[in-house]
Amino acid sequence: MCGIVGYVGPKSTLDVLIGGLRRLEYRGYDSAGVSVISPTGHLETRKKAGKLVNLVAEIEEHPLPAAHIGIGHTRWATHGAPTDGNAHPHLGGQTQKLSLIHNGIIENFAELKAELLAEGTSFASETDSEVAAHLIAREFEKTGDLPSAFASVVVRLHGAFTILVIHEDQPDVVLAARRNAPLVIGLGDGENFLGSDVAAFVEHTKRAISVGQDEIVILRADSVEVRTFDGKTVTHEEFTVDWDASAASKGGWSSFMAKEIADQPQAVADTLMGRLNSDGSVRLAEIDGLSHEDIKNLERIIIVACGTASYAGDIAKYGIEKWSRIPVQVELSHEFRYRDPIINKNTLIVAISQSGETMDTLMAIRYAKELGAKVLAICNTQGATLARESDAVIYTHAGPEVAVASTKALTAQITAGFLLGLFLASIRGAVPAAELQRVGLDLLKMPGRVSHVIEGLKQAERLGAEMANAKSVLFLGRNVGFPVAMEGALKLKELAYIHAEGFAAGELKHGPIALIEEGQPVIVIVPSPRDEDSLHPKVISNIQEIRARGAKVIAIAEEGDNQVSSYAENVIFVPECETLLAPILTVIPLQAFALALSTAKGLDVDQPRNLAKSVTVE
Repeated sequence: MCGIVGYVGPKSTLDVLIGGLRRLEYRGYDSAGVSVISPTGHLETRKKAGKLVNLVAEIEEHPLPAAHIGIGHTRWATHGAPTDGNAHPHLGGQTQKLSLIHNGIIENFAELKAELLAEGTSFASETDSEVAAHLIAREFEKTGDLPSAFASVVVRLHGAFTILVIHEDQPDVVLAARRNAPLVIGLGDGENFLGSDVAAFVEHTKRAISVGQDEIVILRADSVEVRTFDGKTVTHEEFTVDWDASAASKGGWSSFMAKEIADQPQAVADTLMGRLNSDGSVRLAEIDGLSHEDIKNLERIIIVACGTASYAGDIAKYGIEKWSRIPVQVELSHEFRYRDPIINKNTLIVAISQSGETMDTLMAIRYAKELGAKVLAICNTQGATLARESDAVIYTHAGPEVAVASTKALTAQITAGFLLGLFLASIRGAVPAAELQRVGLDLLKMPGRVSHVIEGLKQAERLGAEMANAKSVLFLGRNVGFPVAMEGALKLKELAYIHAEGFAAGELKHGPIALIEEGQPVIVIVPSPRDEDSLHPKVISNIQEIRARGAKVIAIAEEGDNQVSSYAENVIFVPECETLLAPILTVIPLQAFALALSTAKGLDVDQPRNLAKSVTVE
């Protein structure tokens, strides 16, 4: 979950490190630190608890020397509180010539620490990371060979880690190792970079390589060597980052979240681009890892994801089942492999993750592949571990999402899920092609409809600001509106730190109606009244039931729904569309509502407390 960056080359190292950390701060913001080696060969470190601005102030007060090699870190605390002492980098050895940064959790740190304590090693922090620093420094003192010492230690570490190390006595090299945590190399001209994702170096180069599992990187200004933990040299295909540094900046918006809400028309359009023909038919050439025979033989699909991505899966389930007639279930990644699920070669696992580095989801797909299942990833990050380890991948092309609370990644994931459903259906032939093309043509119109919703968010923003003092907000929905309701509740929990809960509206009389009291805000996702089998009358009845008990109702409804205005104090209208596609539109006012409510409370919407963007530990 931490942000890491490494650099060696002719540029001002401090500028590279701080610039990279600014773009990575969404990954961790409990503390930050940097280490550099000066031209005279002296290691210097600055670190500070709190956000990156605290580190910048510390460096201004205590300047660092000019340098051409260094490492930097933003921390999301796991072992040890967010203090100056627990901040990274950590120094190793009695001479403290080695500096280390670490993303992940070292599960066997206690026994390794006991080994060091028995030798008389003293510790300056409560972290598991410092253990690795001392172990590597000890081995280097024995051998005088830093890569060898590094390799001999990382093989002993259990758990998840990306580790970067520099040493005074080897002032031209950054060493890195990866196991179950992300690491990417940036390739430059006479300079090279390391980062927990490409945002760390995209300002300087768009050429990148993803480091594989259990691999070590030896990085110099003029060379990059990648080895396995057991010393074998490996090569990886280079890829080009398809966005620039400006995409990861606010660009004049009040927050990254506000910008990313506004980015959604483009995110949906880019996810559709090249995949949806003008006649509404779908082509997904990038999933050639799944043959037509594989698809025809599918007996069921299991979608695995966490948090917001799991709600994207819940929404996609409705379309995939209806169009392809394949049974679909949605599982939380962290629960999936612990319940002994029934999986075989005719099971397709669809794994959804914005970062492609969510550890729970990675462990779920590895387990499923061991049992013979095929895996398809829906991912937003080029070269991510999830994409590399899956049989096929649909990239969402939403661009960098910096705010912790997901917005444009969600709508892009929903869009990708619908594309997948239509594609599977076209191969299996369970539904007439004309019906699929009709839905496809409607999906082509969604970027314009999303723009329309974005232009009309003032009402949602006003209502959010007016409810800044609310202690609880409830959300109701049916069918595809149910996961939208749960996502709306999650956004309020994440951003405003208040109780919020999403319910299936049909469950109301089975218990949740007891929560309704005078003035209770309830947001209702109202289904379209146009469908023959519409649930619209039932949801209108739900609104009447809660209104009778004093609830304050905000309805999200389709334009032209004249009935709903008679029963709800406030109605936010979204354009008409195919019923199953509606979540792409109805979720957006809920994002704006949560953003406005949190902002009115004076909270940091981009970096909510206790949360990090990418959860890279189990």
